[in-house]
Amino acid sequence: MTTEVNVAVRSDAGAAKTRKPLRVALLGFGTVGQAVARILTERDDLRDRLQLTHVFNRGIARKRVDWLSASVVWTEDFDEILESRPDVVVEVVGGVDIPYGWVRQALSQGVSVVTANKLLMAAHAPELLALAATRDARVRFEAAVAGGVPIIDAIRSGLSGDRLTRVVGILNGTCNFILSRMTDGDSMAGALGEAQRLGFAEADPTSDVDGHDAAAKLSLLAGVAFRRYLRTADIPTRSISSIDAVDFRYAKRLGGTIRQLAMAEADGSGGVEASVGPALVDETSSFARNRGAQNLVMVSGRYGGATTFSGEGAGGHPTAVAVVSDLVAISRPGSWQDPGDLVWEPGTVIAARARPYYLRFMVRDRPGIVASITSALSQSDINIDAVLQEPGFPRDRLPFVVTVEPCLATALHAAMQEVESQGFHAEPPVVMPVVPREEHAAQKQ
Repeated sequence: MTTEVNVAVRSDAGAAKTRKPLRVALLGFGTVGQAVARILTERDDLRDRLQLTHVFNRGIARKRVDWLSASVVWTEDFDEILESRPDVVVEVVGGVDIPYGWVRQALSQGVSVVTANKLLMAAHAPELLALAATRDARVRFEAAVAGGVPIIDAIRSGLSGDRLTRVVGILNGTCNFILSRMTDGDSMAGALGEAQRLGFAEADPTSDVDGHDAAAKLSLLAGVAFRRYLRTADIPTRSISSIDAVDFRYAKRLGGTIRQLAMAEADGSGGVEASVGPALVDETSSFARNRGAQNLVMVSGRYGGATTFSGEGAGGHPTAVAVVSDLVAISRPGSWQDPGDLVWEPGTVIAARARPYYLRFMVRDRPGIVASITSALSQSDINIDAVLQEPGFPRDRLPFVVTVEPCLATALHAAMQEVESQGFHAEPPVVMPVVPREEHAAQKQ
């Protein structure tokens, strides 16, 4: 089934010829789904372009609301949605396997799809984009990355004249909230508890704090920016759970603070350096100034330099705004999709380039500890930049920091394996890359 494009057009004489608005079926009526329906209901100026016709949700009896038009059909049957011949299906259910089947069915029948589902797109984007191309349908997923920050459209349209080389950002609002609170002296447990109380963090925050959520979003950004598909499982991740309040004391001494960064850099031949984890960032950078649950993304190109985008990265209304913006884009006269957006070649995650690192040790004090660490680093040809030790800690849990000059992650890993085999550790060491000041210098708001 090929979908007729229903938009308002004008003749050469300027007389309006209005076709029916796009018929929109909404899958999911949770926080985001309700916010999408609210916008479509309350914005009178969109009614000639977008018409909400169906709401799909399990257990619709408990989901019905009286503020939706009586003409909206409530259903628990996805086949009923397709039989109604919608123009666009909005998927805000979440999960992967079941929504994947629905989205494939819709696209196969020429129905466009708007989704906020980062996990679905990170797992199946190349296939779904290619299928859409064969059916003259659209797949838009602005809401899947950075919530209300229009980063995908900015890359596809606003930066399409550049050759993009690097994407780095704060893509998880939960982690940014936690690390912002820890900057102000809170503990990891206290900051996480507050994030959960405010609804920024799930009861099980593992996906956020261990970097898997940000890795899925980074996979999508790499696809849009470089047109290279990175499997989420191939992106190295490091948890923020090992970060302690003492790390912020040392970070401050080094002129910085700590943020969870998702970084991807193309090498020009299909390889992409990619990672997610805590990093030491300069205190004057946009990353350091980005606080609370906000997201921030810096995109760098060969010709245009670096551009930074920031805004609310989570929540029902910011995400719903991104969803409705995608619907509006599809409804525009002459709506089209760059064929290049539909082809993501397989990308290879390559080893990180040489960069400086922050190493924090928590030890049971005894003679020769620093000598052991220095020896292991030296054997891997890694030069020490500085050794820092804050006073006032018990000798059975004594923290100190070693910063090292730029080195390859593989060499550092080998050295740290040797260091960690020693018996003086009170807890495992913390390893973080340092983002040098010059990597922030080209930013522009």
